[in-house]
Amino acid sequence: MTGKGSAARVLACGLACVLASVLQADAALAARKARSAAAGSIVLRAALEMIGVPYSWGGGGVHGPGYGIGKGAGTKGFDCSGLTEYAYAQVGTAIGTTSQEQWRSGTRVPKESIEPGDLVFFDNDRDSPGPEHVGIAVDATTMVHAPYTGAFVRTDPLDRPDFLGAVRPGVGRADL
Repeated sequence: MTGKGSAARVLACGLACVLASVLQADAALAARKARSAAAGSIVLRAALEMIGVPYSWGGGGVHGPGYGIGKGAGTKGFDCSGLTEYAYAQVGTAIGTTSQEQWRSGTRVPKESIEPGDLVFFDNDRDSPGPEHVGIAVDATTMVHAPYTGAFVRTDPLDRPDFLGAVRPGVGRADL
């Protein structure tokens, strides 16, 4: 087979292969985004269900509220990273037990791209590198978190001067 007819068939075959590849990539991206939304929803729901649980320094983790250490020893509840660790455990994702470990648990997300379920971090001690506080984004403006001793898990605005950044842990979450 030679000539214009065979060249046209080869070109058509090549274009069909490229189109099939693009469609498969689009389908894979759509599937990842659907898993992302589902995982973020489960994580967020798990954290929101803990609203009203007391703050307990060193408390909580993958199994839920727990007695903390030091000033949290007498209180069953969560500290900030215990709450986030618990919420992510609900989708089978280990993110670490401290805000510093969790800061390294996924992909950094620009503030304008924050999605529900993303981890949001705050650096309230500029003399110590890394985040000292973590919460879970409800949306681009609000988080759920365990704020401090004497308080309870609650929602608060994300817009704070000590905002450090956001991380999207890898649980089938959407690519940026």
